[in-house]
Amino acid sequence: MAKRTCANPFRFGTDIWDPSHRFETSWLLPPWGLFACRAAISLYAFVVILFIIGWEAGNQDGLSIHDVRKSFSFFTVLCYWGQAFYFAIAALHTASYALNGGTPLLNRLPRPLQALHYLFYSTITTYPFLVTIVYWAILYGPFSTSFALWSNISQHGLNSAFALFELVFSRVNPAPWIHLLFLVIILCGYLGLAYVTYATKHYYVYSFLDPRPRVEVNGVSTGGVGKGAVVGYVFGIAIAIVVIFCVVKG
Repeated sequence: MAKRTCANPFRFGTDIWDPSHRFETSWLLPPWGLFACRAAISLYAFVVILFIIGWEAGNQDGLSIHDVRKSFSFFTVLCYWGQAFYFAIAALHTASYALNGGTPLLNRLPRPLQALHYLFYSTITTYPFLVTIVYWAILYGPFSTSFALWSNISQHGLNSAFALFELVFSRVNPAPWIHLLFLVIILCGYLGLAYVTYATKHYYVYSFLDPRPRVEVNGVSTGGVGKGAVVGYVFGIAIAIVVIFCVVKG
């Protein structure tokens, strides 16, 4: 009998990378059309990010430069930066395909960078849905200003629309299962960052990560959510990313 072997999921492989150019093309849009859409999404995301930074640094609506510094500890903001850069890079690869046909830039990169681009794709097609779900289910509060409404809709609503666009209109194959492991590892790394932020800056990035007991003062809840609730939220988010990945993978 022939000996069966299992492929090592951590190997990059030696076969031809993406011979049908799925990362650069769409089943519906022509290459330049896909380039335009990806570039427009990237441009909008960068405009949102930079406008928010300018608005906060300009001391508008009671905000300040300190809020800009804090923003780099928020998973929402980090994911939005990721989407902005992904769509810029993806647009570049699509343009290189439109210009060079069978030799797009992505196909000429070293295999580790190609694999990282694939993982990058997996992050921007899963994490935005997680961000949207957690925000609207747990963190949402009334918007007091037009700026708050626009910025939150952009970062907690349109982010998922951008991810959905990439899923629907690109031809990228479903991500390999090994990507799920890396998605969970990245979330664990962010959890560490959140508590490093507390240890160094003395505030919790998200209220549901505060393990202090809940205290009622004059009918107002203060303190944290309790250790048990923190554990529940952490495992709930881990389960959510598994479910999201499975749905996206199909």
